[in-house]
Amino acid sequence: MMKWIFLALIIVPSLELALLIWAGGKLGFFATMAIIVATGLLGAFLAKKQGIKALKDIQTGMNSFQAPGDQLLNAAFILVGGVLLLTPGFISDAIGFTMLFSPTQKIYKPFIYRMIHKKMKNTRVIVG
Repeated sequence: MMKWIFLALIIVPSLELALLIWAGGKLGFFATMAIIVATGLLGAFLAKKQGIKALKDIQTGMNSFQAPGDQLLNAAFILVGGVLLLTPGFISDAIGFTMLFSPTQKIYKPFIYRMIHKKMKNTRVIVG
């Protein structure tokens, strides 16, 4: 798992930089900067709006004595999506936007559930 994270930390920023340079050459510096700032502002607005909705969903679930598991995962997606949208780059923006909305969060959920299940399966609890 760590080797994939390490590779992603090298490859993704390199791709982001290459795309930004390419966009700067095609669109111009100011247009590229405007897109970066606009997606950051729009992303912050959407993350705040979706984050408030996620918190209300958690509160509603807890008021009806339901475990907030799925709602907490949605809130985590919104947090990560918001951070990605504030990070300059087209790839991170695209992934960040997909993490903000329920229909596209469903794409990520099976992967996350498998990862959690695998981690829980490999963790041993020692009692007493």
